[in-house]
Amino acid sequence: MQVTGHPSYGLPWGQDRLIPIFLATLAIRQRSARITFDSAAAMLDTFGMQQGGSQYRRLVGSFQRIFGATIFFGTNTQREHAAVFHRARFNFMTEARIWYSRDPAAKLLPGDCQNSIVLSDEFYREIQSHPIPTDLEAARVLSSSPAALDLFMWLSYRCFTAKGRERVPLFGEFGLVSQLGSAEYARPRKLREKLESWLDLVRTMWPECPAAIDSDGAGLFVDRANAVLPSGGKTTHV
Repeated sequence: MQVTGHPSYGLPWGQDRLIPIFLATLAIRQRSARITFDSAAAMLDTFGMQQGGSQYRRLVGSFQRIFGATIFFGTNTQREHAAVFHRARFNFMTEARIWYSRDPAAKLLPGDCQNSIVLSDEFYREIQSHPIPTDLEAARVLSSSPAALDLFMWLSYRCFTAKGRERVPLFGEFGLVSQLGSAEYARPRKLREKLESWLDLVRTMWPECPAAIDSDGAGLFVDRANAVLPSGGKTTHV
């Protein structure tokens, strides 16, 4: 897999990962691949950001980087009498129209100046075909720690699809390190330390999270569960 960024906007990073999460949520709520916002204030409120022009510009920057990013997947297979080259590409959005108001105090944009995002067919089909329940408020809170948010979203999916208690290796081609892309923590001891700290953050939002590192420190146990706040926070599907 390879991710390329737009030459003018660069690669997505940090809290940009919130954009696909919330777009998936709104697509389910609005039941459409075209997502609309009536105002900048509505956008900021949806994304759990403080009101203000600087925050809006920051949000627009995140949209630009996600919009400009292309994800490439591929394999090379060698057989006795033939070889195959297989590649596919994926984008989150096909169109984005985000207006700037000249009046920072304006609550609504005039006329047809409505913010709208159109999801790609591939992304929208995936949202409809494989919705995973998770907690919107938890995603907002954990956004300040991108690694913990990545782990929370991965656990939301992995626990939702688990048939019972299962063990996921930490290392190797199909290990957690490869799935989260945590090459920086490829050393076993360093990764285990980081994983414990990320799990602690996840448990502050999801106390019943069944994930636990095994006794030899080489795997992570998961079990079937839904990542929803015990206080009845907003549930989303991604």
